[in-house]
Amino acid sequence: MLVPTHHFRDIEREPEYLQPEQCILPPDTGPVGTMWFIRDGCGIACAIVTWFLVLYAEFVVLFVMLIPSRDYVYSVINGILFNLLAFLALASHCRAMLTDPGAVPKGNATKEFIESLQLKPGQVVYKCPKCCSIKPDRAHHCSVCKRCIRKMDHHCPWVNNCVGENNQKYFVLFTMYIALISLHALIMVGFHFLHCFEEDWTNRLQAFGVTKKETAEPKVSHQEKKQPLKVSSTECSSFSPPTTVILLILLCFEGLLFLIFTSVMFGTQVHSICTDETGIEQLKKEERRWAKKTKWMNMKAVFGHPFSLGWASPFATPDQGKADPSQYVV
Repeated sequence: MLVPTHHFRDIEREPEYLQPEQCILPPDTGPVGTMWFIRDGCGIACAIVTWFLVLYAEFVVLFVMLIPSRDYVYSVINGILFNLLAFLALASHCRAMLTDPGAVPKGNATKEFIESLQLKPGQVVYKCPKCCSIKPDRAHHCSVCKRCIRKMDHHCPWVNNCVGENNQKYFVLFTMYIALISLHALIMVGFHFLHCFEEDWTNRLQAFGVTKKETAEPKVSHQEKKQPLKVSSTECSSFSPPTTVILLILLCFEGLLFLIFTSVMFGTQVHSICTDETGIEQLKKEERRWAKKTKWMNMKAVFGHPFSLGWASPFATPDQGKADPSQYVV
């Protein structure tokens, strides 16, 4: 016999299950002072790696491709664009990492708080025994953050935080800007390889006195052949050719990997927002108990009212509205 998924949570409305007088608070491992920061070794390491990879891309783009180039217009335009996208990506990463994702207050499963909800007969409230909290609807407990998070989508180690109600916008912007700088870097590497290979091949032919219409012997002496070819490398890179190739190949691998990964994450996040269904709710196939809204309303609920350039800014905080006491009641 199949048992409904909500059957196991129905017991949470029983008074003997809530036991507010026996509520023992877990150790506080969440926010430090007034700043939200998760003390997780794996998450901190992943966040450091994220910054290192972005700064590595910044180094290769600037010092290997743009600064050595003699095309100043090309260098300035691409330099400004890449640095702007990288800055917005890192700013979005910081906001996603240091913003409270929507943690439910610990230890609010008290007798006074339950009485303040003024529950009617038949109404259900959920209690999390791990963090001793009365959970709002659609909240889930995160074992890493050790808190219940409102509209928790998933815990992302790359931002060392949960993606929830309050920081989903910053996570979406982070994936979008990382995908854009990855695509931009790949395009610049492609142009760089084409330009340098074409110029290097042309210079080598000219050094031997061969043109596209000539197939004769080189017009240089045997002694000149033994001398190293002086191909103009200042236009392509200030590093040696082997070093330049290695740096560009690593950047290509990094850019392609992150372009695919962040594009998929961006797409799934936008789809989750439009359908108003978090990743956990999709995996658990939870019954929909909340009102259905249009896709545009769901987007505005995450990015803010009304539509503006602030949607693309990690510095603009979306208006989440006032807390509704009825969110704890099902």
